[in-house]
Amino acid sequence: MTVDSFKFLPRLIATFYQLDEREPAEQTPFSALNKPLANSRIALITTGGLYRKEQQLPFDLAHERQEPTWGDPAFRTIPRTITQAEIGVAHLHINPEFILQDFNVVLPLTRLRELVDGGEVGSMADEAYSLMGYQGFPPDTTSWEMVAAPRMIERMKTDRVDGAILVPT
Repeated sequence: MTVDSFKFLPRLIATFYQLDEREPAEQTPFSALNKPLANSRIALITTGGLYRKEQQLPFDLAHERQEPTWGDPAFRTIPRTITQAEIGVAHLHINPEFILQDFNVVLPLTRLRELVDGGEVGSMADEAYSLMGYQGFPPDTTSWEMVAAPRMIERMKTDRVDGAILVPT
């Protein structure tokens, strides 16, 4: 069976990636979980541009509209107890309709809670993390790597997180 990794990308972006012959600067890191999943504390990370409507500013879409090759590199924390009514979506590159009906499509907190309740996962992190997946064209993830990721990692360490699940949009 052939897997089309570009099936859901816009044709222009898929073509860009298919024609790009650059090799990654570094190998993708892999860290094995050092204890059973049933004893692990897991965090969720989404690239869906979610934020807490009444408590956080949305991602900066005005800047992106003025400068379409830029994407907001900040992150937002989402408490594991968030409700659907409290969620906002700020992302120009995805249709927010389904997320506004059920945020679990990009941040599966309910599904993770079910796995914890069933004993398959030890516990949930106190916070989930939300990024805006679009980082310009061509993508520039420098701010993610240098600012957002280290800050998120520090927060996860404080929360005793053993592993994270990335839910890309």
